[in-house]
Amino acid sequence: MLELTYESGTIRVSGDPPSGLPSVEYDRRSQTGRAPAYRYAELAAALDERGLAYEDCVCSLPTLSLSTAYDLRDYQQAALDAWRGAEDRGCLELPTGSGKTVIGIAAMVALGTPTLVVVPTIDLLEQWQRELQQEFDQPVGRMGGGEQRVEDITVSTYDSAYLRADELGDRFGLVVFDEVHHLGGEGYQDIARLLAAPARLGLTATFERPDGAHETIEDLVGPLARRVSIDDLAGEHLADYDIKRIEVSLTPDERDRYEEHQGTFTDYLKHSNIQLRSGSDYQELVKRSGNDPAAREALLAKQRAREVMMNARRKVDRLATILDRHREDRIIVFTAHTDLVYRLSERFLIPAITHETDASERREILERFRDGTYSRVVTANVLDEGVDVPDANVAVVLSGSGSEREFTQRLGRILRPKADSGRALLYELVTEETAEERVARRRR
Repeated sequence: MLELTYESGTIRVSGDPPSGLPSVEYDRRSQTGRAPAYRYAELAAALDERGLAYEDCVCSLPTLSLSTAYDLRDYQQAALDAWRGAEDRGCLELPTGSGKTVIGIAAMVALGTPTLVVVPTIDLLEQWQRELQQEFDQPVGRMGGGEQRVEDITVSTYDSAYLRADELGDRFGLVVFDEVHHLGGEGYQDIARLLAAPARLGLTATFERPDGAHETIEDLVGPLARRVSIDDLAGEHLADYDIKRIEVSLTPDERDRYEEHQGTFTDYLKHSNIQLRSGSDYQELVKRSGNDPAAREALLAKQRAREVMMNARRKVDRLATILDRHREDRIIVFTAHTDLVYRLSERFLIPAITHETDASERREILERFRDGTYSRVVTANVLDEGVDVPDANVAVVLSGSGSEREFTQRLGRILRPKADSGRALLYELVTEETAEERVARRRR
């Protein structure tokens, strides 16, 4: 009889495995077959389909009796049903604030199997840990933030899961990847490859990646099973919203500097016969800069031009007007550069949160924002995802990467339903006649 066992990120098939099994390669040294761990469910299904008897020693897991007090909303239930209909494999795309965690908990209850939840940040690690401890009457393990404790239900950072995936590969029947787009990173992909968990759920507000790595995620976790857009939920489950784009001009001095730097970049592209059609084309240019001084200078000029347009003085002047207009509102100001965050914080006396802000200070600022002590904060990127941000109703985007993912995440920060049923408002400040204007137009 065939026997399936887990061994260091692979499934070992002992007992003279037949040919043609999916993803199985014959190992002459051990006279066994080997398949990547993440192909375990596919391999077992193939054996069942052929009517071959086998002893499955991969996932001898206990059955967990789990329950939740959550009553799923209709769109949450539809998303869960779509995932279950895809044989408990696949990704769900839902807006920020729509309750992706609730769907993950419902999946855990439905399957009743040991579960690993993988998250990108310590903030999310702590949020999931608190939520699971409140819902389930059993220990919740934690891997990350100085702790390495494994239980039948465990929450881990991507970094910790990467380090221990081959060790824990047969420990869980379900793995939930929160912010699953992070799994597209080259190293993190090994987490999914080394785990045998047959059930896989990916949660995100933005599934597709500009580099195309979402196709790898589909292979490792499963395809996109359900997509729910912001507009699907606005007005009922999320706040109605408006987006107001404001164009500002560069000062004469800024215009001169922008054109000079941008010209250096475009001249290099023209003389080198390079066309930038995608992110991969840009990455090739970055690689070329390693041994081509002209390419390196062109990229530096591009960065200087970007800094000029994103930190335009008249954006700051317009921000002053917006802050004055919305004195009674709760406002988050987003920028792309840490230096600008601190300048705005000093000028407008707004609490600042950047990657340099330690965890305790960030928690204190957000708690004071939550209880109304602070009515506005300014941040560079760190509140885009992975942090439980208190309710706000106005966002001001001074600058960003221009990606659809970033814009959607920032919009999602102000869409939680309002007690007064009021509309959320996002201001997007764009420097006219620059690359920023073209990117904003294309994204929208």
